[in-house]
Amino acid sequence: MEKILFSSLEKIFIENRIYRKIESCETYDEIIQTIDKGLDPYKKDFYREVTKEDIVKLTQIQIKRISRYDAFKADEILIKLEEELSEVQYHMDHLIDYTIAFYQKIKDKFSKGKERKTEIRDFENIQASMAAVANEKLYFDAEAGFAGTGLKKATFITECSDIDDIIIFKSDGTYFITKIDDKAYVGKDVIHINVFKKNDERTIYNAVYRDGIQGRYYVKRFAVKGVTRDKEYNLTQGKEKSKVLYFTANPNGEAEVIHVSLYPRSRMKVTSFNYDFSELSIKGRSARGNLLARYPVRKVTKKEDGISTLGGVDIWLDENVKRLNTDEYGKYLGSFKGDDKIISFYDDKYFQTYDYDLSIHFEENVNSIKKFNPNTIYTIVYYHGEKKNYFVKRFQAEVSDKPATYIDEHKNTKIILFTEDKYPRIELEFDNENKRKERENEVLLLADFIDVKSYKAMGNRLSRYDIDKINILESLPEEEEEVTAVEEQSDITEDSSQENLDKINQPFTDDDMDSNLKEGLQLNLFDTEE
Repeated sequence: MEKILFSSLEKIFIENRIYRKIESCETYDEIIQTIDKGLDPYKKDFYREVTKEDIVKLTQIQIKRISRYDAFKADEILIKLEEELSEVQYHMDHLIDYTIAFYQKIKDKFSKGKERKTEIRDFENIQASMAAVANEKLYFDAEAGFAGTGLKKATFITECSDIDDIIIFKSDGTYFITKIDDKAYVGKDVIHINVFKKNDERTIYNAVYRDGIQGRYYVKRFAVKGVTRDKEYNLTQGKEKSKVLYFTANPNGEAEVIHVSLYPRSRMKVTSFNYDFSELSIKGRSARGNLLARYPVRKVTKKEDGISTLGGVDIWLDENVKRLNTDEYGKYLGSFKGDDKIISFYDDKYFQTYDYDLSIHFEENVNSIKKFNPNTIYTIVYYHGEKKNYFVKRFQAEVSDKPATYIDEHKNTKIILFTEDKYPRIELEFDNENKRKERENEVLLLADFIDVKSYKAMGNRLSRYDIDKINILESLPEEEEEVTAVEEQSDITEDSSQENLDKINQPFTDDDMDSNLKEGLQLNLFDTEE
């Protein structure tokens, strides 16, 4: 626009001979005023006001330019500028099309030999605490009551990150969530401390507590899904001198069997009994729980480890972002519980197993992520880069929280076949060039060719003859196994625990209570934890 403006001013200045009017001017200011007055009839056609700087530029036009030829040339320049302006306006009116064409032009000009090497993938919303690397260690000093990542000489609790929260339970039933720190005082009567996961529905806490100094004994199972940070809560009913006698944290809702010993008293027939936590429903953290005993309890110990009462967790894999989820999005991996694992195979010729934790981060070069089955037999046909021969191996993977290499890592080693099929087959085409006798193609059933060996084994050489090509054939179908249903009958006897409870849960007086009970029962920090 500025170029058009000044070209128009030049044309008016020359064609209307305004330059002749300044011949009689005696001062520079008079020259400026004369030119400005000569432009007055045309100012209304300009997109902005004519400034003194514009007029000064007109006074600098050389005499040779003030000719009929330059006037025609100015018209040509003006027409060209107007065409360019019209083109710019068109592009602005069609900005999206222009932008696409612009970048396409750049791509055509500069893309040769510079093709994209990165991978286009979707992004996901990830909580910082879920994606944070566990690069710190949580320690607890039971004697001093301090917890943090800087207490190197204290008891190691777990791996953590510097942005995690931790949950602390005390023997009086109080518990709270706090931010992890280098060193923080949390109390000396701690019975459990660990990293806290918000909205965790699978970590179930099993507890036995006394309600007040002379109260009854209750048992409860509960989860802590979300609480306010640094606010104190209570798993008991909040009475003074309440005491937690037994406590476990179970990451997958395990329910153990405990043995309860009572203080003996006259005419008491049953002084101990077993209680199975699996018979108790999981309720809210503020629930009172079920009555365990009315008589004073001397000791509670674990008798048997339990199994999960929550059932399996259905897990899916979002293959775009390589993340696990329970939102039914992506590829279904299966139902997980207990010690179930996930196995992943990588392009770098190694595998690794993981817990079914939704925060797992898989490497970019992963090519297979599945539920781990220790009985699965993997068959691999590969070219050994160092030995320059074709090999076959069959193996079962093992649990390994670190990368486990299963074939030679030579740069020229390449996998021809990787399958979980039970009866895979291949066809070998031999190199018959310069051979006196041609060797016919050979079909191999790999399950018969080699036995199952360790994943570390090299395997067997496919042939002592030179192989020109390997064709992968359709695997043979697996044999159908006949399953005979056998009805089993077993005598079901009623559990005696409820009968024992009825016998012992009789009213008692202060005289019946052992004096040791009034002093409170001391819990050992780590004896009852799992």
